[in-house]
Amino acid sequence: MEIIPDNLHWKDSYKLYTGSIMPRPIALVSTISKEGIPNLAPFSSFSGVSPHPFIISFAPMFRPEDGTKKDTLQNIEATRQFVVNTVTEDIVLQMNETSAEFSSEIDEFQVSGLTPIPSSKVMPYRVKQSPIQMECELVDIVSFGQNVGSSSLVLGRVVQMHVDDSIYKDGKIDFAKMKPVGRLAGEYYTKISDLFTLKHPKILE
Repeated sequence: MEIIPDNLHWKDSYKLYTGSIMPRPIALVSTISKEGIPNLAPFSSFSGVSPHPFIISFAPMFRPEDGTKKDTLQNIEATRQFVVNTVTEDIVLQMNETSAEFSSEIDEFQVSGLTPIPSSKVMPYRVKQSPIQMECELVDIVSFGQNVGSSSLVLGRVVQMHVDDSIYKDGKIDFAKMKPVGRLAGEYYTKISDLFTLKHPKILE
């Protein structure tokens, strides 16, 4: 089947997008409003950009109900700071609780039962239960459209990392102990269950 995404309704394009790009890591992003209200929300359009400088990205969509900016994006625009907390099997249910569209006065830490702890270099709180927390300062926001179905790409520089000792050894993350969770499509998620390795090919001279 040949498909031109621009010819689809945004909901059909979204289904194609989420069903073709997977599994996706989940960024549980914590921000704070200019009034000091904490916010916590998950985003599966999340990726690394550069290891040095350490740049990561995630892409919040505009609200499907009315095409307005989500609280996360508004807070980052106001404070230029955020924290990305990794999602594991241990907190996936709490993460799901934060995915609802709450009003901006609601603190999702309280809704989910996750514990906020102070960050070292930025204002937003970290999630205590997350084994990896990345404190970020905003690098840039690139918007792709301004309507329902459109997104903004948020680029952040990691200025401080917090890694639980139980998953960090010899400068590497033990992902088997970390038990990360990935996003698929619809209500489906995935976890590590069947691993295999591939040796990097050598170039013949």
